[in-house]
Amino acid sequence: MQIRGISMDLLDLLLEIGKDRHPYEFAGVIREEDGVLHELFLLPGTVSGEESASLFIDMMPLDTHVAGSAHSHPNGVLSPSNADLSFFPRVGRYHLIVGYPYTREDWRCFRADGEPVSLEVIA
Repeated sequence: MQIRGISMDLLDLLLEIGKDRHPYEFAGVIREEDGVLHELFLLPGTVSGEESASLFIDMMPLDTHVAGSAHSHPNGVLSPSNADLSFFPRVGRYHLIVGYPYTREDWRCFRADGEPVSLEVIA
């Protein structure tokens, strides 16, 4: 699966959830359609606190359109933590991090190995 972009609606949703949950993290799984990240599933097994959020892997949907994950960093650091780098390879190939103050500039995408990926925002 080659991802060419993220829908503006999904990006706006991720930023809104980040603002709403702040100072706590949120986490979920992202689906793609036709190479565009477009849908988020917030998982019922998400545990969040001020410092971290974790997902229970066995509660993730089994779906060929699962592209990766999305979560927030309330501290505003837009790079993967060691925990993120351990988690990413188990959930897909593309991983979004949104951070404080949750504007359209406050997000990044990474591959499962932690390398940054540029994505077009598609209206």
